[in-house]
Amino acid sequence: MVNFCAIVGCSNRIGRDKGKSFFRLPKVITHQGEETKKLSEERRNTWLARISRADLSTEKQKNTRVCSDHFVSGTPAALYDTKNTDWAPSLGLGHEKCKVVASSSFDRYERALKRKRQRLDDDQSKHYSVILHNKKEYLGEQQNSVEPVFKDVSCQTEFTCDDLCQLEEKYRLASAKLSKLSFSEESMKCDDKKTSTYTGLPNFVTLAAVFNLVEPYMPSSQCNVLTKFQQFMILLIRLRQNLSLEDLAYRFDVSKSTVSRTFLRMLDITVVRLSFLIKWPEREELRKTMPNSFRQHFGTKVTVVIDCFEVFIEKPLSLLARAQTFSNYKHHNTVKFLIGIAPQGVITYISKAWGGRASDKYITENSGILDNLQPGDIILADRGFNIEESVALYYAEVKIPAFTRGKKQLAAKDVESTRKIASVRIQVERVIGLVRRKYRILQSKLPTDYLSTEDKDGMTTIDKIAIIACALTNTCNCIVPVD
Repeated sequence: MVNFCAIVGCSNRIGRDKGKSFFRLPKVITHQGEETKKLSEERRNTWLARISRADLSTEKQKNTRVCSDHFVSGTPAALYDTKNTDWAPSLGLGHEKCKVVASSSFDRYERALKRKRQRLDDDQSKHYSVILHNKKEYLGEQQNSVEPVFKDVSCQTEFTCDDLCQLEEKYRLASAKLSKLSFSEESMKCDDKKTSTYTGLPNFVTLAAVFNLVEPYMPSSQCNVLTKFQQFMILLIRLRQNLSLEDLAYRFDVSKSTVSRTFLRMLDITVVRLSFLIKWPEREELRKTMPNSFRQHFGTKVTVVIDCFEVFIEKPLSLLARAQTFSNYKHHNTVKFLIGIAPQGVITYISKAWGGRASDKYITENSGILDNLQPGDIILADRGFNIEESVALYYAEVKIPAFTRGKKQLAAKDVESTRKIASVRIQVERVIGLVRRKYRILQSKLPTDYLSTEDKDGMTTIDKIAIIACALTNTCNCIVPVD
């Protein structure tokens, strides 16, 4: 149903006039005391009187809208701000009923604006007086008296053309320094080191490519105080530097709640747009690009190198959750991820978060990674992955270092086999270390709120963080040597 502005003679319409805002009739508030109820009733009646339409039945009032053109500031005032001009619509009402009331309000509003402008002019005049009074300190020498002289009428201070040039130069330098401190596209474009420091990506070209994948799916609104690029930077800086919400709020000059909403919203969008960067490769692709270190010891059959890493979390209030997340290895409450990399060093699999109490074997058998195996594939893993039987069901093979328990010394064959596995399996630990160093939020203690989910697929906030961190790491240079 198309909604028009209810004011007589106004043709603004929702959906067509994108620069306009539309406001419903104020509701009668009945749950905040008798005084609030009376005031809200009075305000609603005032709105209806200003609209002055006899055809507005009770049913039609549910869809009644008034556009921003009928408010001095473009938006209605608060309920208790009864002296404000915008307590009810007052501009372009299409009739003469409210002109007398609005006129006095307009006069007060104009006088207030005039006083505000006068204060700003006075402050500016004092500022220039101080600067020009100390011009010897800024310029370093006396000005030539032959130069043309201008006079500032507001502060009655004489200054020359050189004074103006000096002030303009200082303003230009200050503006340049301020732009470098911001996180706009212009400030990041010419500084790859800054891009790497705050995003983890190698250069601005990579950052622009990733942003172009996400930007079309970001909601746009004139109410947003942040640009789309700044919203994306809040996500990356939070993941990369693990800055607090208060810190980001100061850096972007917004409220803490705005930063929190932006971070969670960007997580939802980015995880969908970048998930394709974590892909299980085809067997032929693996064989053609197999590094020599793997080829010498295992031929071209190695498909994936797997390992688990843990992220600390706060102690849950629930005793069951506390028990499920306590890690005997870390002696702390953690969540555990199963990660798989190709021999080339690319992350090809990242599981959802599991409680720190879960074993490596249990996670591997229940996370779904084994469904990607094909007959003849080889998996490299650590000693904790006793998954020979599960892997054998897919006609694949797992190679782990030899166990030393109960043995005084390993056989020469076991020693050589363990050395070969360890020499290449170390690459998965290097990749895990790279991901955690690049995105330091995975090194911190995360709140238990990140373990809850409202998504249909059951993906938690910490799952999204891990997926995005791994996807962005795949856009960087590989750390596994090909030769």
